Amino acid sequence: KSRTFFSLVSLLASLPAIAQKPPSLAARIQRMEDTEEIRTVLVNYGRHLDAHDFGAYSRLFAKDGEWIGGFGTVKGPSAIEAFMAKNIGTPGQPSGTYHVLTNFIIDVQGHKATAWSRWAFVTPGPDKKPAMAQGGHYEDVLVRENGHWKFSRREAFVDIPAGGPGAAPTTK
Repeated sequence: KSRTFFSLVSLLASLPAIAQKPPSLAARIQRMEDTEEIRTVLVNYGRHLDAHDFGAYSRLFAKDGEWIGGFGTVKGPSAIEAFMAKNIGTPGQPSGTYHVLTNFIIDVQGHKATAWSRWAFVTPGPDKKPAMAQGGHYEDVLVRENGHWKFSRREAFVDIPAGGPGAAPTTK
């Protein structure tokens, strides 16, 4: 008798999962397109940063988008553009360093999304060969604004500081 009761309870508990319809083909395609557009935003972030194209870089942020990192916190595309020019270097004159961006994890939920990714900052070493100067990760919140994905919030974390693996991790 108790076995039948538990079987019935188990069946009733699984009904919501059975009753759920899988997402439509159109919904699945939209999710894939959103994920790919966000991946492009993540890659363009590094590309524009390394090229010191702070105008294009700042346009990756929503109108109230926020960047948080070791230099501080700044909000809004025009403020982000000025902030990067002040802290990174001369606009339009790359410094010979670059970022490697990897391990994208993107979760789209309608018109909002989250992303997590790794970064490595590469500089010329004493022998002029590429050397990793720092490594870390980003934690992002993105929104669809005027039909395009933009950063609502991007927070940069330094997991391997310039001082090496023993130095304390910080926000970049």
